[in-house]
Amino acid sequence: MIHQQQPLPNLKTLCDSGQLLSRRDLLGRCGIGLGMLGLADVLHDSGELVSAASIDSGFDPLLVRAPHFAPKAKRVIHFFLNGGPSHVDTFDPKPMLAQYAGKPAPLSFTTERKTGEPFPSPFTFRKYGESGIEVSDLFARTAAHVDRMAVIRSMYAQVPNHEPSLMLMNCGDSVQPRPSVGSWVLYGLGTENQNLPGFVAMCPGGYPIKDTENWQAGFLPGALQGTFIDSQHTAIDRLIENIRSPHATSDMQRRQLDLLQSLNASHRSVRIDNRLDARIHSFEMAFRMQMEATEAFDVSRETKQTLELYGSGVHAKQTLIARRLVERGVRYVQLWHGAGQPWDNHEQIETNLKKLAGELDQPIAALLSDLAQRGMLDDTLVIWGGEFGRTPTVELGGDGKAKAGRDHNHYGFTVWMAGGGIRGGTIHGATDDFGFKAVENPTSVHDLHATILHLMGFNHERLTYRYAGRDFRLTDVHGRVMHDIIA
Repeated sequence: MIHQQQPLPNLKTLCDSGQLLSRRDLLGRCGIGLGMLGLADVLHDSGELVSAASIDSGFDPLLVRAPHFAPKAKRVIHFFLNGGPSHVDTFDPKPMLAQYAGKPAPLSFTTERKTGEPFPSPFTFRKYGESGIEVSDLFARTAAHVDRMAVIRSMYAQVPNHEPSLMLMNCGDSVQPRPSVGSWVLYGLGTENQNLPGFVAMCPGGYPIKDTENWQAGFLPGALQGTFIDSQHTAIDRLIENIRSPHATSDMQRRQLDLLQSLNASHRSVRIDNRLDARIHSFEMAFRMQMEATEAFDVSRETKQTLELYGSGVHAKQTLIARRLVERGVRYVQLWHGAGQPWDNHEQIETNLKKLAGELDQPIAALLSDLAQRGMLDDTLVIWGGEFGRTPTVELGGDGKAKAGRDHNHYGFTVWMAGGGIRGGTIHGATDDFGFKAVENPTSVHDLHATILHLMGFNHERLTYRYAGRDFRLTDVHGRVMHDIIA
């Protein structure tokens, strides 16, 4: 991917051709020597130096590429419950909380804000499937598929704050700006459909916390960043802005783009600029999307039976759209719950969780059934989780009174995965008896990312990109694959 730059024309060639040099050009060309050789090394190390062949061939980062080994999953649908879902109210039952209800906590369970007594879950857990995995009534329909799921009960993050934890879960680094998981997957595999974005992020009502940084391409080619869709809209013109031109027909737009492409090619021939490449890709993608995206995002084309299976509401719609997108070759679809951080339940958690889980339970169950019925679940990885979990103790207000909610907890939380090479009906790891901290097989976010990449056919230590003099990877210098949850 890193080559030598085409040579600059020499002074005699420029003079013979009648091209005059500016003072800046003359000084630039006369300064060639050890300094330029040193610059070439710097550019080479930073990944900025590519070949004339790459320029002429129009290198496309979205073209399909083979992974390191045979993948178990070809595509991903990621339900992101932004705000931090409570694991002790959903997929990690803790009877000990009921035993200590109304009593002082035997240990300190503080993460960020002041908390009080152990807070028993107001929801009932039941065993489901042949595996007998316990799941809260909040996700009773999803739990019917528990034998297809691997429940990771020992996740941990680094800090109890949304912003860095979102960056860690989505981009592998809580501090530095890095490419997102979807961008890394797209970088490794390319996309199977050049007429649709390879990576789509849907969030009804606007952006989550950290906005577009959650699906950024970082230092990877800009064409690999996620495409944001505000799924609250129904009309295709609102769902995908500027999907139709009010001023030009398709033929007119094609001629305009062809002219623009020729100008861009001339401009690009003497410089390397990933930002320009990203713009070129976005123009072409926008043109090609006008036909296929209109059809892909139109759920009214589904049968009545399918629409009833998913239910009503924005989450039913965006989940069904996700299935339609991956069915058409989109590589990575991330489904956010809503703008801001709706799962950040510091108070009245019983009421809030009933509402939030009620919006997701039927669509998730429908997706798993639908993918299985279509023969797609075996190679589609479905992921559920947020940036961290919640405390097992009740959060206290400034007046010292209980708020009937839970604070952030990065020491222990739950993520589950299904389909795409997952050994169903399995539990990986455990938190302590109160659900505060991962104690059995503690699993870092880097471990989760390493496992996702492994399922997609990649050795996470070999999927690298050279930037600023070093080879970067999603898992940095960490990560171990959870082989026990892989079929």
